This record gives sequence, structure tokens and C-alpha cells, in this order.
Amino acid sequence: MVETEDGSHTLFSEEFNEPYHSTKDGALHESLEKHIKPAFAILKNKNALTILDICFGLGYNSFATLYYIKKEKLSTKVHILSPEFDEALIRSLDYFVYPKEFDEIKPIIKAISQNFFYEDEQFKIEILLGDARQSVPKIKEKIDIVYQDAFSPVHNPLLWSREFFADIAKISKEDTLLTTYSTAATIRLGLYENGFLIFVYYGEKTRYSTIASMKMLENLEYIDMELKKIRNTTAQSIKDEDYL
Repeated sequence: MVETEDGSHTLFSEEFNEPYHSTKDGALHESLEKHIKPAFAILKNKNALTILDICFGLGYNSFATLYYIKKEKLSTKVHILSPEFDEALIRSLDYFVYPKEFDEIKPIIKAISQNFFYEDEQFKIEILLGDARQSVPKIKEKIDIVYQDAFSPVHNPLLWSREFFADIAKISKEDTLLTTYSTAATIRLGLYENGFLIFVYYGEKTRYSTIASMKMLENLEYIDMELKKIRNTTAQSIKDEDYL
């Protein structure tokens, strides 16, 4: 277990040789500032959202979504689908030291840890046990928001490849948003090659991040990827064939 700068805790993965969250930005702070707040601000007019959380891990993005909705007293209904290959990790979450902000949703955390599923009148969370590369293409729902928050491309490239983003694009709506901490040109190219427009997002007291959208967004810094390709002719998206 690792304490991050905002006081919330994360874990260090020996398999992927990195923590589940930025220790500098803080586990809870990062979830709110790089994923939940921008996504909900841009799609504030939607009263129901289907969210793909890549991947569940310690559940910070999913749980922070519920915390944010409750804190802001929103009536938004959410259905969260989240792949996760580590069944033992999910079963341990009932005993994990979450921040006090999650106290109100402890019964939901317990249900997830036991059943990999939770549903009430406003919230529905489904854990898709197994490899995300196999479960994502099988999703039948159309997605409003993607929290692209897998381990880094260096350690987990197959969840950042052009082909994986193609699978995501196939289940996306015309106005789907994808939020991610990665600002790498290779990742942005992979998204752009699958129809996403690329924007910079500046969260509060955190490093800047990326928002990708299937349509043009106002009031965000737009990145002209065609110009980027001209200026950086060696940049290429990650391909499955390089790692399979």
C-alpha cells in the first residue's frame, strides 16, 4: 500500500511495476480531476450515462463517480461497465483503506467485492472479469464516457493500441468522451486514427491530461493531429502486432 499526496491510498503493482495511481496527483484527486469532473461537465445535459472504466483496479474512478454524483446532488443515472482480470483484488476491496469521502458508499463497495455487481434505482456497476481485450468487444451497450486509465503504455501496451481503441470506437456514441492521463503522441495518434478528436485538459492542481471526443468540443484546447504528424514524422500509434 502507498499513501499518495492527497492523503488517499493506492497499491503498487509488482506485475506492472508501477502504482495504480499517480502518487503525486493523489488517487482520489486524480480520479476526480482527470476523469469525473471534465466528463460530467461536458455531458452535463445527459440524464443517463453509460461509462466504460478501463480497468476497475481499486475502483477509484467508479466509486469517485458515485461520490461526485451524491456530493453534487445530481439525478444522473449511471451504468458502469469495467473490465478487470484480477479477481482476488476485487474480493479484497471491502478491506481496502479508502478515503473518508467513500464512507457513504461502503455498502456498494462491499457488494462489488462480493458479487462483482451492484444495482439500485440510480447506479449500476458491472465488473467484467477477464481480459479487457476480450470483454470490451462483447459489450452491447453504447458508451457515453470512457475512463481510459489502464497501467501505462510502457507496461501494458495492449490496452493502448490502435486496435484496442478501434474496439472502443465501435461501441461509442456520436458524442462519446474518452478521458485519460496519457498525453503521449503515440496514444493520441491511436485515438485520432479511430475517429477521436484530441484536446488538452487542465485539471485543478494536477498535471494536464487528454480528452478525446467523437465530436468537436468548445472551450477546450484542440490539438491538430494532422499538423502534429507533419511536425513529428516518426511518431506512430501502438500496434498489436508489435507486442503479440
